[in-house]
Amino acid sequence: MERGKLYVQYGSGPFSAPPGWKNFDASPTLRLQQLPLIGSLLKKRMHVAFHPDVLQGDIITGLPGIGENSCDGVYCSHVLEHLSYEDCLTAIRNTYRILKPGGYFRCVLPDLETAARKYIDNLHGEDREANVKFMEETLLGRQQRQRGIRQLVQSAFGNREHLYMWDHISLAHQLQKAGFRKVRRCTFNDAADGMFRLVEEKTRFNNAVALEAAK
Repeated sequence: MERGKLYVQYGSGPFSAPPGWKNFDASPTLRLQQLPLIGSLLKKRMHVAFHPDVLQGDIITGLPGIGENSCDGVYCSHVLEHLSYEDCLTAIRNTYRILKPGGYFRCVLPDLETAARKYIDNLHGEDREANVKFMEETLLGRQQRQRGIRQLVQSAFGNREHLYMWDHISLAHQLQKAGFRKVRRCTFNDAADGMFRLVEEKTRFNNAVALEAAK
């Protein structure tokens, strides 16, 4: 972390904990894995272990230890689509709140427009499984109803499904409504602040909504 500067990533997942960043995740799995005895057992059974530098924190309710106007940069990748519409707007407002004036927020998430265009193209090609491909790509539906304790537990502690999808225009509008300025489409590693190069992953920008905004 640059001296005197604070960079925050939320929804980091198990493996993304770049140096110089405070990395948060709200996963119940992370909370369980941090328990003294049961945590080590869960790591073995679930085959997923969060990086030890990942902290428990939810952007919706507020990240612990992160104050208003405190962050020079905030980043999230493939997180906002897992939030409901209202929770996503709350996350955007809270992101704006914790940024310093002049600080930057960059976010990456699956693009609804790209998926919709593929769906229409498949329909025009009379693809009989066009709907299946669309639902699988967007993760907006389930092929089976969750039954049994094991499936219910996996559903509760996982976060695979998408709750709401966005395109560039719609998400940019919400960023502007929250007070952000200089909202623009961005690409992998094109941030002026080099700290973002430590946290961004190129494959996550494929078929994605990628936006940068300043406070």
